[in-house]
Amino acid sequence: MKTITLRVSRFDPAMDTEPHIEEYAVRVNEGARVLHALHAIRDGHDPALAYRYCCGSGQCGSCAVRVDGEPVLACMEEARDGMTVEPLELPVLKDLMVDLEPVIAKIARICPAPDAALPEQEEIEAIKPLRDCIECFCCVSACPALQVTEFAGPTVIRQEMRLALDPRDSGDRITDAIEKGLFYCTTCKRCTEVCPKNIDIPGKAIERLRELANRRGLTLPRHQEVARLIEETGRSVERTQPTFLEQVPEVIEPDGPVRGEVGFFVGCMFNGRVPQTALDAMEVMKRNGIRVIVPHDQVCCGSPLIRTGQTAGVPDLKQKNIEAFTRRGITTVMTICAGCGATLKNDYDTPFAVKDVTEILTEYGIEPPAKLDVRATYHDPCHLLRGQGIRDQPRALLCEGVREFVEMPSQCCGAGGGVRSGVPEEAKALGAKRDEAVKATGADVVVTVCPFCEFHIADCTDVPVKNLVTVLLEGYRKKDAEREGSA
Repeated sequence: MKTITLRVSRFDPAMDTEPHIEEYAVRVNEGARVLHALHAIRDGHDPALAYRYCCGSGQCGSCAVRVDGEPVLACMEEARDGMTVEPLELPVLKDLMVDLEPVIAKIARICPAPDAALPEQEEIEAIKPLRDCIECFCCVSACPALQVTEFAGPTVIRQEMRLALDPRDSGDRITDAIEKGLFYCTTCKRCTEVCPKNIDIPGKAIERLRELANRRGLTLPRHQEVARLIEETGRSVERTQPTFLEQVPEVIEPDGPVRGEVGFFVGCMFNGRVPQTALDAMEVMKRNGIRVIVPHDQVCCGSPLIRTGQTAGVPDLKQKNIEAFTRRGITTVMTICAGCGATLKNDYDTPFAVKDVTEILTEYGIEPPAKLDVRATYHDPCHLLRGQGIRDQPRALLCEGVREFVEMPSQCCGAGGGVRSGVPEEAKALGAKRDEAVKATGADVVVTVCPFCEFHIADCTDVPVKNLVTVLLEGYRKKDAEREGSA
């Protein structure tokens, strides 16, 4: 047995105007779960503590709470000394109990189709990844879109897709999903991150429903414009200045001895909208002895089409990009766009390794830059943090380049999943929340590793926003200037 102290949110609507935190010391066994700690509070301190639980083995979902801000199942999460237990971010009925009825009411039930046959094996396999949901609503509590829109939530859309795949159902699931906010999802994968069953709702439900909507001509007009642009030019953004590919040779040699070699997938934003950042990245690679091969026949990765359900032209884009790198014998492809990197890693079947620029620089090791005299915070791009599992490398590199680093809570900025173009009011609202978080850190600069995040956050805050490679390059230039000044 051991004694732990935990802080628990309490709220009695008959007595309290708002929730408050109370602290308890309880005795629990080694390996005890949060649910056991709550039982200990109820049994030894306050029998009126209200919380839900049923089976206690991670199957029913009723005991979902937030522990230190993260939605979890109380029966699965290990109890830790000093933890804070709060209800899900839903209307609170009492203490840790939240009102689930409004969400449950939106979850579709099967509309039996007369004389429908049982699902075929292929249909059953497609349904399987979606039917494991235990309706704990951790995803609903964590979804950023729900904070600023009338989006029905991830588990509601998951159910619409499950029924759309079931031949026994006669409901119009595509129209239902659109009415419930199908195009509000930024595909940030926060729902997958907190799901106890690891259900990939963006990949298995949101994007698939958007495909079905596209076949019926229901894709948002702005998304259709992007698809036409890719079809006509091979790029998802219009050319507004000389592109990156127009400014560089196919092989960029390092300044000194060659320590390594990578191919570079530039992506549409860095090629046409913010090419200077890509040029900065090449300077950083040259400085660190890495030869960069830049195939000039590469095209859009297809991410904007995949995220919005317009997938007919994606196989052609994949083939062109794979051939562009393989015909040059490239074995490692570097990306500096989180969305491109996640797409190449997760949606392609490539014969080469795909690595983010932060992975490459971390693996090779970098020449230490001079530290910039700034207080910096870091924004995690969703398609880097959750799409590629990259968290530590950018922070380590950033700490090499700035005087002070301060953390900021990770949340989607609103730029992804076609939301910035298709639902701009939602993107703006999520961007405003990023602005609040940035201001709370007192940072002089926001650093990120994604052109969409960089572009969007810059529109939403007056704090300067920079790409990590630009920060490193500025550090190298400062270092060179200091050397020249002391010579």
